[in-house]
Amino acid sequence: MAGKLVDDDPRLALAHARAARQRAGRIAIVREAAGITAYHAGEWAEALSELRAARRMAGGPGLLAVMADCERGLGRPERAIELGRSEEAAALSGDEAAELRMVVAGARMDLGQFDQAVVTLQTPDLDASRTGPGAARLFYAYADALVAAGRIEDGLKWFLNSAAADLEGDTDAEERVAELTGDDQ
Repeated sequence: MAGKLVDDDPRLALAHARAARQRAGRIAIVREAAGITAYHAGEWAEALSELRAARRMAGGPGLLAVMADCERGLGRPERAIELGRSEEAAALSGDEAAELRMVVAGARMDLGQFDQAVVTLQTPDLDASRTGPGAARLFYAYADALVAAGRIEDGLKWFLNSAAADLEGDTDAEERVAELTGDDQ
């Protein structure tokens, strides 16, 4: 039930996840679901606790990006960066690695380290021919970091790449382009 409700009513989904945790708290997937639901409800400390428990039970490097984002939500960007530097992070690949890089770049931006945020995102994944939600989000994060670093023209280019990759309309890249070009009237 938590999975069905999480997008529309994260608070009610969290109530269901908490009930499941009370009944089956020794099952890793239940703890993971409780953690992810708490994350969507903005309950950073609870989410982090549940995700740590799930990882202790099941092992593996998954969910590092969500855990790092919880650290950011708790006002601890340094800890998010530490997670990004961990041995577990080095074991990630593909979308999981890209998600963690985006969170770490956000943590760098939280600390005013805009150039480091840009460098964090500079990987072969920045291929403008890619499409889909993951590519659109990565391009958007890169564009945002570039703009924050004062590289407006480069940022504009990557917002355009994000808009082109965003086949499902998940980002506001087109609005950011209009804002940067002054065409938002």
